[in-house]
Amino acid sequence: MTKDTKQMMLFKDISGKKVVADFDGGDVSSDAGLLFLREVESRMEIIKGIANVLKDKRHPGYVRHQFVHLLTQRVFQIASGYEDANDSDDLKNDPIMKIVCEKLDTSLASQPTMCRFENSFSRTDLYRIAQVFVDVFIDSYETPPEGIVLDIDDTDDPTHGSQQLSFFNAYHGSYCFMPLHIYEGKSGKLITTILRTGKRPSGKEIAMILKRIVERIREAWPQVGIIVRGDSHYGCPEVFEFCETHHLSYVLGITPHNPMLKKAQLLSDQVKELFALKNEPVKLFGEFYYQANSWKSPQRIICKAEHNDKGANIRFIVTNLENNHRRMIYKTIYCGRGAMELMIKEHKNHLRSDKTSCSSFLANQFRLFLHSMAYVLLHRFRERHLKNTQFAKAQFDTIRLKILKLGARVRQLSTKIKIHLPTSCPYQEDLFRIWQSCVT
Repeated sequence: MTKDTKQMMLFKDISGKKVVADFDGGDVSSDAGLLFLREVESRMEIIKGIANVLKDKRHPGYVRHQFVHLLTQRVFQIASGYEDANDSDDLKNDPIMKIVCEKLDTSLASQPTMCRFENSFSRTDLYRIAQVFVDVFIDSYETPPEGIVLDIDDTDDPTHGSQQLSFFNAYHGSYCFMPLHIYEGKSGKLITTILRTGKRPSGKEIAMILKRIVERIREAWPQVGIIVRGDSHYGCPEVFEFCETHHLSYVLGITPHNPMLKKAQLLSDQVKELFALKNEPVKLFGEFYYQANSWKSPQRIICKAEHNDKGANIRFIVTNLENNHRRMIYKTIYCGRGAMELMIKEHKNHLRSDKTSCSSFLANQFRLFLHSMAYVLLHRFRERHLKNTQFAKAQFDTIRLKILKLGARVRQLSTKIKIHLPTSCPYQEDLFRIWQSCVT
């Protein structure tokens, strides 16, 4: 049975006029804002760089879609809110999507092609992709920075099915992966994302990942100062030893041991007494040196003790910073890692990077990299091209809704492609300013 799309659709009248709709509007897309992102990629070339390190094992005689086109299609779909490979079927003839993929005269890849593409890479390919992410991070600086902060954290990625290496995590109460995210803490730039089994990372594993990243950064910037920052999952002797060996600073949460609690008892009693006197929240900071049996040397422990209507709250961090005041280390440096939660939120929730539903673990790691590419592009777009607009601090979902999801009619003429944006667009001045920033 064929569908008759030529028939007009009649809706409720307004002001004595009929409301009629049909499908004769020509080539129309709802994602014209991707043209801005195309300009960002043309200068950044993260997609092209990753395509260049992938080994194409396909027979040349049967290849219709090059890796760079498949990567571009998938990453731009993710950026504009089409996170599933199934969406490729609906978008393979979208005029804007074809423009950003540099394929005007042929259809884009379909879902089966995307599925084969995602499942075609080896562990070596994925390692090379991870290296490209670090190189893109390094190249994002015009001059070497004096110092950077490596924010490291993991997040739960629930699984539903028989995905490889999906483990049950009692804390989260589900089978899941626990991907590791590493960002530059001051700028929010993504350094890498590593898909992991659904268990807490060991100290040896953390040190191994940091080693590869730090060595590549130090090759480019031998003098850069590096602070490693993380919560209590990462406060372990292997990380302490790695940081000391490679001359890194660290500010890490630490799970309290009984001897640490005893050392902080006096401070805890003091805030309790002050709360009773003032009847308002009290917060004090203390410090001491402590060495657990598994530690090679004593570590500086900073303690925050507070008391309020909800009772006592005591927290500990460990650091090798020696010349900074304990209050500044805790409140400014350690608490600054809270911004990383927003970075993970944009990566995981706004770009739906938890769409790791492939059976193969390697394919799911590749999917995580696809979403990470979209993160890098959108972060660069916001950082460099939205700074003089009302969207300078907008979240990725707002950027998508207000800028990328822009309806347009596309007309392909003999000498040019004309894209008609809506006359009623409320952000015309901002979009014009963004265009000037992207093309100059």
